[in-house]
Amino acid sequence: MNDPDGFLARILGKKREELASLRARKLPAPPASRSFSLHRKQGALQLIGEIKFRSPSAGPLSTALSVSERAAAYQRAGANMISVLCDASFFDGSFEHLGEARAAVGLPLLCKEFVIDECQLDAAAAYGADAVLLIVRCLSAARLLALTRGARERALEPLVEVVTDEESARALDAGATLVGVNARDLDTLHMDTSRAERVLSELPESVTRVHLSGISRAEDVRRVAASPADAALIGEALMREAAPEARLRSMVEAARCV
Repeated sequence: MNDPDGFLARILGKKREELASLRARKLPAPPASRSFSLHRKQGALQLIGEIKFRSPSAGPLSTALSVSERAAAYQRAGANMISVLCDASFFDGSFEHLGEARAAVGLPLLCKEFVIDECQLDAAAAYGADAVLLIVRCLSAARLLALTRGARERALEPLVEVVTDEESARALDAGATLVGVNARDLDTLHMDTSRAERVLSELPESVTRVHLSGISRAEDVRRVAASPADAALIGEALMREAAPEARLRSMVEAARCV
């Protein structure tokens, strides 16, 4: 579990406070679900562009584009999926942002949230997510298993995030088939791309493997593309840009050069 004095513990404390109001919220009817795959296609690394307006590690990010404008820009630039931060307190996000992205693009959407309860899965589905993040460090083994199953019952594919080999084992034990390895430790916010690449390389080939965090340049994309990763998430580098298309296009091109 997470460090009781770490950054993640602060987030989870706030999540627990939010659950009652989320359960009381009237949710929209979920849109039709879509299937997707983040497996490499024709050898190319798949890229996930992220929408978040603030980061605990980087502070405020660009608000020059609305959620719908940024989602459309990512789609035009060739992203394979869009991740939308839904946490309000630490990332200036919302489930409504997810809905705005859903209305703007046809790409699959990842609900990026600190999920500890099924009501968050309900909200993710209602606002149009196709996948939902589950963070091993946030959950007991029993809750991870329950939320993995609960996500699939709602036609959401769980992207299970890990940092260490031990967390990878827990993710696989819960039945994860889509596993993200975060280069950033969410307790300390320390970045370690070499550790992430090692943990990712030790995942079985039967799992779709996603590299999370630490990618800011086309060279970074080429490095990850040379690894066993199937996909990579790009966040702050795009969110610092008022016009992100050119940077993302260069990364998409780098993802194909393998």
